[in-house]
Amino acid sequence: MLTINGITVRLGGRTILDRATATIRPKSRVGLIGRNGAGKSTLMKVMIGQLEADDGEIEMPKRTRLGYIAQEAPSGDATPFDTVLAADTERAELMIAAEDYSDMDRLGEVHERLLAIDAYGAPSRASKILLGLGFDEDMQARPLDSFSGGWKMRVALAALLFSEPDVLLLDEPSNHLDLEATLWLENFLKDYSGTLVVISHERDLLNNVVDTILHAEGGRLAQYAGGYDDFERQRAERAAQLAAAKASQDAQRARLQDYIARNSARASTAKQAQSRAKMLAKMQPIAAMADDPSLSFAFPSPSELKPPLITLDMAAVGYNDTPILRKVNLRIDPDDRIALLGRNGNGKTTLARLIAAQLPAMEGAMVATGKMRVGYFTQYQVEELHGDDTPLQHMSRAMEGHSPAAVRAQLGRFGFSGDKATTVTSKLSGGERARLALALITREAPHLLILDEPTNHLDVDAREALVQALNEYDGAVILISHDRHMVELTADRLVLVDDGKAVDYAGSIEDYIDFVLGRNQPKAETKPKAPKGSKAREDAKALKKATDEAEKESLRLAEQRSELDRAMFDPSGADPQYARLSMSELSQRRAKVAAALEEAEARWMALAEKLEREAA
Repeated sequence: MLTINGITVRLGGRTILDRATATIRPKSRVGLIGRNGAGKSTLMKVMIGQLEADDGEIEMPKRTRLGYIAQEAPSGDATPFDTVLAADTERAELMIAAEDYSDMDRLGEVHERLLAIDAYGAPSRASKILLGLGFDEDMQARPLDSFSGGWKMRVALAALLFSEPDVLLLDEPSNHLDLEATLWLENFLKDYSGTLVVISHERDLLNNVVDTILHAEGGRLAQYAGGYDDFERQRAERAAQLAAAKASQDAQRARLQDYIARNSARASTAKQAQSRAKMLAKMQPIAAMADDPSLSFAFPSPSELKPPLITLDMAAVGYNDTPILRKVNLRIDPDDRIALLGRNGNGKTTLARLIAAQLPAMEGAMVATGKMRVGYFTQYQVEELHGDDTPLQHMSRAMEGHSPAAVRAQLGRFGFSGDKATTVTSKLSGGERARLALALITREAPHLLILDEPTNHLDVDAREALVQALNEYDGAVILISHDRHMVELTADRLVLVDDGKAVDYAGSIEDYIDFVLGRNQPKAETKPKAPKGSKAREDAKALKKATDEAEKESLRLAEQRSELDRAMFDPSGADPQYARLSMSELSQRRAKVAAALEEAEARWMALAEKLEREAA
């Protein structure tokens, strides 16, 4: 049992945590969530002893092994494989002791312990963890200093997972991962045998892995059973209850004030009025759950351009005269919503830079509409913001020549109004800096938005606001993201970047996830059995079966579309599985169902006509 007892932390004169209290059961999987700046990382630092609380304490059994990624990434000449193996310090010490033959009794104990902890299977386990996080065999043998900071952080994560602590503490573990590695991590955490506490804004990870939500808000912690969707539903119910209680209290307060005003001066009712005045003074006000008015995304609408915006014809692109991608054929229209899939290092960002005209086509051709404006977002832009400047100063420089009202309006679209516009950037949270970068790249109303991992440092609420803004945006979107919830709700076209190519992916994001995880794959072909009876009769039976199945599929999709319509326009009568979805999610899902229904009906009609011809 890990108990958080009244933790209070003050930093820079501001109270971050205020008597925060919670209990974490052994082997539970806890998602620690909350808005940026709510104190999640602060609490985790208190748990590992990196930060001392002003008041309160963390209680846990003695000899509990806590695991947490260090802030500095590993470096040096050691390989990722050796670094991960060395993370199990007990194994490393025992392996050294096993080479000492001077004490035979001790040697026997050492070998027994090595067998007990499966020390000889450790190299295979270390390699599998690294492979899951994107390191192939060659990469596992390269020195750490040959990797970028993001890849070094993957090594740190691999070492932590390999060490198997009793309590595994993870702070935004997917920030340096691609979709494929995120899916692997999610499945690894599902099977983790110890206690897990993870700070994450990945809705799918929180739904699929955790069994408890700890919500940090206003310095306190509230505990909810289940995953993120369960938390949202319970919190919505609580908000409704609070709103009703507040309305009831406000009405009671008004009645008391009216009585006191009318009866205080009368001798016959003065005591009753005085009694009601005491009751009014003792009444604790009920605060409604606060919304954050600064949480905002609104992309300005671009002018209309005729399609296509960009055409790539047998294009090649790369660096230093070495192509990364070849023979790329791609057309981008003004209403396209494209997600680029593929592991990091396969060329997604390289393709995005070609489309943004930051890299030239080495071969083939790229033709772009002359009047097209492109907004290109990367994490580098967030990191390069001047910490001593305010959002207003950043935007005023970028929009030189525009009126102060236009500058303020663009900032306001992204939640920077009032004091927020004049707060120095170094004081903004990571999510707020990301919003500022988005405000800067969209100041000229681009026709094409290229977003490379835009959700890093955004909390769940901010991600939902970004999804809604993208769905309302009138231009084209190219998205690179490991957040499959965002990909599913935003993209209607998938392009797989792999093996030096970039090609349209025919399936859905669910199909791609199944492909990455090796699920629901077609089985190897087996030799067909000899047909029984007449071949014509067997063919007719197969055609009849296919027609019936197409009809059933059409009816199923039509019913699903009706249920979604009811959820959108009559929520009270909605199917429970749709009741928790937002309007943007419902709209996106209905569009997919409607498209699938149109295809199913066309297939049914074609099969039915063929069946009639065969029967004639």
